[in-house]
Amino acid sequence: MSRERLVVVGADAGGMTAASQARRRRGPDDLEIVAVDRGRHASYSACGIPYWIAGTVDPVDTLITRTVAEFGKRDIDVRLRHEAVELDLDAGVVVVRDLDGGGESRLGFDQLVIGTGAVPVRPDIPGVDAPGVFGVQTLDDGEAVRAAVAAGVERVVVVGGGYIGLEMAEAFTQRGLAVTVLEAAPQPMSTLDPDMGALVAQAVVELGIELFRGEPVTAIATGSDGRVRAVVTPQREIPADLVVLGLGVRPATDLARAAGVQTGVTGGIVTDARMRAVSHERVWAAGDCVQTIHRVSRAPISVPLGTHANKQGRIAGINLGGGYATFPGVVGTAVTRVCDLEVARTGLRQDDAEQAGFRFVTATVESTTRAGYFPGARPITTKLIAEQRSGRLLGAQIVGREGAAKRIDVLATALWNEMTVEDIAGLDLSYAPPFAPVWDPVLIAARKAWDAVELDISERYGAGR
Repeated sequence: MSRERLVVVGADAGGMTAASQARRRRGPDDLEIVAVDRGRHASYSACGIPYWIAGTVDPVDTLITRTVAEFGKRDIDVRLRHEAVELDLDAGVVVVRDLDGGGESRLGFDQLVIGTGAVPVRPDIPGVDAPGVFGVQTLDDGEAVRAAVAAGVERVVVVGGGYIGLEMAEAFTQRGLAVTVLEAAPQPMSTLDPDMGALVAQAVVELGIELFRGEPVTAIATGSDGRVRAVVTPQREIPADLVVLGLGVRPATDLARAAGVQTGVTGGIVTDARMRAVSHERVWAAGDCVQTIHRVSRAPISVPLGTHANKQGRIAGINLGGGYATFPGVVGTAVTRVCDLEVARTGLRQDDAEQAGFRFVTATVESTTRAGYFPGARPITTKLIAEQRSGRLLGAQIVGREGAAKRIDVLATALWNEMTVEDIAGLDLSYAPPFAPVWDPVLIAARKAWDAVELDISERYGAGR
C-alpha cells in the first residue's frame, strides 16, 4: 500500500495545526505531509505583530511558534516562499511557484488542507497601492512596516479604528511618532455598540492620538516620487509618511474559489462540521479563510482569530489522521488593549440582535476592578444584552482599565452554555479585595439585566404573570 500525501496551502495557524495533528495520528511511512507558503515565516503569532513593531516584544523570533527545522524533525516538509498559484482538484495537483528560485512545479496530493488565511481590505480609492501604504496581516507585512519606520517616518495615518488599527496606532505612538486615526463610523471599534465605542474614543484621544470620526477616506495623495504624502477625506487632507490600512480583513479564498471550492455569503470556504469542504471530498479548510456559524444568531460568519484557526486546524487534523471531531461554531469573543485601556466583547451587539430577530433588553453598569477602597482599583464598564422574557444572555461588552477585560471569559462561557442573566447573577464567583468588589461587575450587570427583563415582563404582560 503506497503512502498518501497531504498538501497544506498556508503554513500558519490553521494549516500547520492540521498538519501537526495529522502527523500525531499517522506516521511518515503512512502519510507524507508537505506545506507551502508564499511568506518567509511559518507558524507565528500574527496577534503579536503590533507589539513587535512597538518594541514591546523583541526580537522577531519571539513570535515564531515553531520553525521550519522543528517541523522537519517531525517529518513535515515546509516550503516557504513557495506560492500555490493554481489548484487542480480533479487531478489532485497544486501548481506551486518558487518565488526566489523561479519556475513552477506540480505537487500532487491525496488530501488538501487550505489555510490561506485572510487579506487586509483595501478600499477602491486613488493611491491605495502607493509605496508607503501597508496592510498588516502577516509577519512579512509587519517586517515591511518596521523597516519603513526605521528608514525615517514622522507622521502616520491609520485608516480604520478597529482592533488592528488601534493596536497599530498605539505601537506608533510608543515609538514617538505623530499618529492620526481616521474612522468612517461615528465611533471606533465597530465590534462594540456605539455607546461603548465612545469610551474607547475618549481613551484614544487621551493617549495623544488624533482621532477623526465619521470621515471616510476618499484618496491617498502621492508626491512626485509616487510615495504617499497625505490621506484625503471630504473634510481635510492629513500629511502622512506612512499609512496603515486597519479596515479589517476578508477571507483569502480567491485561489480556492477559482478551483471551484464553494464559498459562502461571508466569502469564506463552506465546510461541514469536520472542516471538510462541502463541495470537495478531498479538500479541508481551517482558519481565517473559513466560514463558520455563530452559536447565538445561527448566522454564517467569518471571524479572523488565531484561536479559531488553531481549533479548526486541530479538528481537520484529527479527522485527517483517522479520528473523529467536529467544530461547534463561535460566539465571537475577542479582547484587545490600547495602552492601559482594555476592550472585550462576546456574542451579539444590539444591531446583531435586531438583525437576528431577537427582542432584547440591555443593562450597563460602572464599577471598579477591585474593591473600591483597595489600592489600584480601576474603572470598568460592563454592558449586557439579554433576550426579552427568557433573560437568555445574547451578548456582552467590557471597557475598562487593568483587570477588566478577562472578565469577558465568564460571560463567554455563560453565553456558550445559553445561560440566562438570572443564572449569571447567581454564579459563585471568587472574591477578595485585591481582585474584585464583593459584588463583581459581572454579577452587578447580570442583576441589573435581570431587573430589566422582569420589568419588561411586568409591563408587557401584567404584574404577577
